[in-house]
Amino acid sequence: MRPKKPAVTLLDGVILTAVLGFFGFFCYRLFFELNYKWNWPVIPTYLVRFDPEQQRWVANVLLEGFFTTIRLSVWAMLFAVLLGFLVGILRISPRLFCRLTGRTYVEAIRNTPPLVLVFIFYYFISDQLFAWLAVEDLFRASPQGVQELLTLLFAGPALITRFLSGVLTLALFQGAYIAEIVRAGIEAIDTGQWEAGRTLGLTRWQLMRLIILPQAVKIMLPPLAGEFINTVKWSSIVSIISIEELTFQGLQVMASTQATIEVWLTVSGLYLVLCLSLSLVVRRIERRLARPDSPYPQMRP
Repeated sequence: MRPKKPAVTLLDGVILTAVLGFFGFFCYRLFFELNYKWNWPVIPTYLVRFDPEQQRWVANVLLEGFFTTIRLSVWAMLFAVLLGFLVGILRISPRLFCRLTGRTYVEAIRNTPPLVLVFIFYYFISDQLFAWLAVEDLFRASPQGVQELLTLLFAGPALITRFLSGVLTLALFQGAYIAEIVRAGIEAIDTGQWEAGRTLGLTRWQLMRLIILPQAVKIMLPPLAGEFINTVKWSSIVSIISIEELTFQGLQVMASTQATIEVWLTVSGLYLVLCLSLSLVVRRIERRLARPDSPYPQMRP
């Protein structure tokens, strides 16, 4: 019988000690040696405020930016998943034109700097597409109840064009990476699954829907979760086009209070809470899919 390895080895202890030592040194330099006047009491006032008209506490600029980041990330990821699945299926199509179309999109997006894409997509989508569709005018002409619902789900009428531009920009950017995840997940399924489906007389769409995709989803889920978290982090880049998400609001608070370190530590903490929450949700979904009673079939070696 082979002896069991200890749960914590000497190397683990050395690494943990080194990490804790570095973290302690960093905190010491930050809080005690840095010639900086801390102003933490100002941060809560930018998180929540008391509204005398409503007679209750409401979100202030930092929390408003946090909620905008959530909305921006959720809508961008939804569109990116739809686009990514479409392009990913095109990438494995038996038709040459479909494969070339999917590959052209993926290569063009993945080999262009994100900041350049933000400017290109924003100025084209905002100045051309949304101006032609008169999105803001339609928003303002809608009934009050509809405006309140759209404001809750997206943004106010003055910000709706920029918000939707940011959503589509992130979706187009992330869609290229999701397309590669979808392609790799489908191609990871054993060819015997395809041959068995064809033997049963299934069409390509039926084969994809009933046999291939349910198995490929389990392979795709971890990298898709990583892309969702990346979408949350990449949403900060749209602050350069004045979308009032968390990073943009952090810049505004920093400019008005000069509390530089406090603001960015708070912003980092909010991003950390959001991303860790997403990681826990995805881990729970992975465990659910791994259960024997899961509706998704288990992968066979």
